[in-house]
Amino acid sequence: MYYVNREQIAVRLDAAPVIAQTLRTLVQTWQGTELEGLAQERALHLAIEIVTDVGSYLIDGFILRDASSYEDIIEITGEAGAFPSHMEQTLIELVKLRKPLVQDYFTWKRSELHPLADVLAELLPAYKLSVEHYLERELGSTAR
Repeated sequence: MYYVNREQIAVRLDAAPVIAQTLRTLVQTWQGTELEGLAQERALHLAIEIVTDVGSYLIDGFILRDASSYEDIIEITGEAGAFPSHMEQTLIELVKLRKPLVQDYFTWKRSELHPLADVLAELLPAYKLSVEHYLERELGSTAR
């Protein structure tokens, strides 16, 4: 029997629609202000943390092979069927932003709308549903 921390996965997945809506609003109203740039950075950073945290919980809970990088977390959970294969490349692009956002933030172009902002506004809610369906398929009832 697997111990998958569904409660912690759910807490993180519940943040996905909020981040998606924030990105959608930024895309629709973008003027390139510093405040918008900082909001975009944080939304992208939180999106990264959601998919890597959820992926880590899935890897640990289902005793999948160890991940050696953030990209590997996405590949492993994709191979396991936690989300459709068409999402994988976008999620890998997303996690590759972690270093620029967290370590090289001083060179981030805040006045520019990042191309993933629009894509993630749609992808994050779909990712949430995919993981929830995966857990239900693998473990049964969605009770937290």
